[in-house]
Amino acid sequence: MTKPSSHSSDPEVGHHEALHAIRSAASISMSPELFEKLYLAPPNAVKGDLRKTFGNPTPLALAGFLLALMPLSCDLMGWRGASHFGAASIPVYFFEGGVLMVISGIMEWILGNSFPSCVFTSFGFFYLSFGGILHPSFAAYSSYAPADAKSPAEGMTTKGFNASLGFFLLAMTLLSIIYLICALRTSVVFVVIFATLVPALLCLLGAFWAWADDYTGNTLLAQRLCVGAGALLFVTSFAGWYILLAILLAIVDFPIQIPVGDLSSVIKGKSEREMRLGK
Repeated sequence: MTKPSSHSSDPEVGHHEALHAIRSAASISMSPELFEKLYLAPPNAVKGDLRKTFGNPTPLALAGFLLALMPLSCDLMGWRGASHFGAASIPVYFFEGGVLMVISGIMEWILGNSFPSCVFTSFGFFYLSFGGILHPSFAAYSSYAPADAKSPAEGMTTKGFNASLGFFLLAMTLLSIIYLICALRTSVVFVVIFATLVPALLCLLGAFWAWADDYTGNTLLAQRLCVGAGALLFVTSFAGWYILLAILLAIVDFPIQIPVGDLSSVIKGKSEREMRLGK
C-alpha cells in the first residue's frame, strides 16, 4: 500500500501544488480559445518559447487604449461641460494612449503576434498624432490661422484645417475597416470594438467636413455628429473594458471566467480548411 504524503493534510501546500500543476500545464499547451482570448488573435506557430519567457502585453495595450478613449468619448458627448476634444487630456493621449500602446505593440511583435501588434502600434501612433494636433507647439491649427487672427485657435475654424484633418480620419476609418474584417477570426467582443469604432470615426469625419464647408452654418450638425461619435466610442470603451476584464481573469486563473465569444472555431482559417481537404 502506498504511504500517503505528509503534505496531503496541509491545505496550503496542496493549494500551491495544484497551482503549480495548472501553471505547468498552461506553459505546455494552451487551447485555441484561451490563446485567442489572451492575445486577441488566432493561434500561430512561432519559433522559440518567448511566450513562456515574457508576460502578456495585450492587457497593457488595452488599458492604454481605454484610459485615453473613454475620456475622449465623454468629452465628445459634452458631459459635465467637457469640450474641445479633450484638450485637457493631451498628456493622456501622449502617454497612456500613445506610449503605452506602442510599447505593447512592439512587445506583441517580439512574441510573434502580428495582428495585435499592428493594431496596437497603429492606434498608439494615432493617439500620439491626435495629441500633437491639439498641442499648440506642433502648430497644427495655428498654421491655418489668418494673419490678423487674435488667437492661433482661430485656425481650427478654417476650411483648410478641418478638411485636412478629415482626410486623416478617413484613412483611420479605412484602416479600422480592415481590422474589423480581420477581427472576424478572433472574438465577438473584439468585433464589437471595431464595429462601433468605424461609424464613430465616420461621424467625426462628417463633423470636420461639415465645419470645412461652413463652420458657422454647420456648427449644430457637426456638434450632433460629435455627440454621436462620443456615444459610439463609449460603447467601444465598454466592450474594451469587458475584454480587458476577461483577459485578466484568465491570467490570474480566477474561479469565474467570462466569455468573449470565440470566433476562431466558427470562421475557419484557410490553412485549416486546406488541411481538412488534404491539400
